[in-house]
Amino acid sequence: MAHLLVLSPTTDSALPSLGLLSHQVKYLHADARSLVNAPIVDAVLLDARADLVAAKALCRILTTTDAATPVLLIVTEGGFAAVSPEWGVADVLLSGAGPAEVDARIRLAIGRAGASAAPAPVEASGVTIDEGSYSAKVGGRPLDLTYKEFQLLHFFATHPSRVFTREQLLSEVWGYDYFGGTRTVDVHVRRLRAKLGDMEQLIGTVRNVGYRFNVYEDGELPVPAPSSEVTSS
Repeated sequence: MAHLLVLSPTTDSALPSLGLLSHQVKYLHADARSLVNAPIVDAVLLDARADLVAAKALCRILTTTDAATPVLLIVTEGGFAAVSPEWGVADVLLSGAGPAEVDARIRLAIGRAGASAAPAPVEASGVTIDEGSYSAKVGGRPLDLTYKEFQLLHFFATHPSRVFTREQLLSEVWGYDYFGGTRTVDVHVRRLRAKLGDMEQLIGTVRNVGYRFNVYEDGELPVPAPSSEVTSS
């Protein structure tokens, strides 16, 4: 059973066979103002039978503000010709579609959205990061990270060997609207290294520049860098 939102400019049933299924359905008027109080759902069904122009504009709002939730367009036979990939919808349904077809299309759209929303774990130098669960492991050992520590480690691991200044890290991880100083980066790097334990040298310091994520071959334990340019402190 899925949680669905039907957006329609009319009060009549845009998809009669939906009432024969066991899904939980919420109905709202099809306009941008209604989306302010829209519930969190598994999929949105948008009624485009009467006004294709307005439906297209609403599709753009839906896919821009919540790209993870699939939008299924309800059309008449003549409406098919107007729909194109730029609408951003997951599927198109005829208003007279039977319950079996409607159920299948909803199920497949939700399944595809779930598969695309679950990124593959990031693996680098013994570190495994699961974005879906906001969890990380090093050498198979779970790390107890704060949200910002997780973001910092994820950024490092997805940009291996690349050197970043403190200003760059502050911009990329904390955002342009963060007003704290670069000292924040040093504090979080120190805490992250402490939690990495014996693997703390995964995050190297490039003197007078910033930090980088060191890359090691499988099974190779980090050792202090021989060069005076790169240290772990």
